Amino acid sequence: MKVLSVVGNRPQFIKSGPLSLALREAGIDEVVLHTGQHWDAEMSAVFFDELELPEPVYRLDLHTADVDAMRPPIAAAIAREQPDWVLVYGDTNSTLAGAGAAGDVPVAHVEAGLRSFDLSMPEERNRIAVDKLAALLLCPDDRSAAQLEREGVGGRREVVGDVMADACFHFAPIARERSTVLQRFPVEAGTYVVATIHREANVLDDDRLRQIVYGLNWIDVPVVFPVHPRTRRRMAEVGVSPGKWVWVTEPLGYLDMAALASQAKVIVTDSGGLQKEAYWYRVPCVTVRPSTEWVDTVRVGANVLVDAERAQISAAVRDARLPVDLPPLYGDGHASEKIASALLLGAG
Repeated sequence: MKVLSVVGNRPQFIKSGPLSLALREAGIDEVVLHTGQHWDAEMSAVFFDELELPEPVYRLDLHTADVDAMRPPIAAAIAREQPDWVLVYGDTNSTLAGAGAAGDVPVAHVEAGLRSFDLSMPEERNRIAVDKLAALLLCPDDRSAAQLEREGVGGRREVVGDVMADACFHFAPIARERSTVLQRFPVEAGTYVVATIHREANVLDDDRLRQIVYGLNWIDVPVVFPVHPRTRRRMAEVGVSPGKWVWVTEPLGYLDMAALASQAKVIVTDSGGLQKEAYWYRVPCVTVRPSTEWVDTVRVGANVLVDAERAQISAAVRDARLPVDLPPLYGDGHASEKIASALLLGAG
């Protein structure tokens, strides 16, 4: 069996690590296609080096997130390779382009059925569209599978858990052992906040971006802020600067980011993946978004949603606490093996 895996951004690189290993162990031939949605070294190449991921057979190097630009070369690669499956991850434009380019080849969608119910988010629209195209819907939990059933989505549903959990449980201990990232900042474990902000709704709106940066500046402990290139550019355009206790750095490789986030006091983010990682790291999370697809982290009290308003952000960080006896969420760390088995069962 042959699988063509489409990846394009850093969360997808991370998710693909344990799954690529599981595919090899199951005797499945994997061909990796990198769309180039994240194309610079900090956002892309470093992940393949650090996580020892299989080198992409296809590197489109398009330097764009435009779906129409990605779809034709992906379709050409699929026509050349003739895979049994096209495998796509999550909710990015690369995900949508890969699913749309598959043609008659069945699509397997990792993280199927997730919904934030916020159609203003392009990621939400992508999730819905890709689920409608997928023959195999690989759901992280029962809630996602039930959502697909309510929507009448026609593909085969399999609850497998979350491949990000696989990566987190495997790589976090290695990261804390190998990384020297804490030595780069005047912080000690458990005494600082990690912040990541990159969503279009937050960085393209001048007022929201100002409020978020001011909110980080108001936090009364040091903040380490790995800045997405688009966010850095927009901060300069808006004319907003981090305060003296906010330590801005370039985007970090996965091992450095895992070491930094897993030892933080609080995580502030608008990333979907980091909300889950915070839960698995047992670090309280403050999410600067009106909604989240990972609703269970909010319901159990490990994650709080706040608006882009400086006082709300700083107050949420100050009050952030983890409840006692958090339940396990999103699988047992063996989603990758379950996905490989589901692929071997065929399109059904």
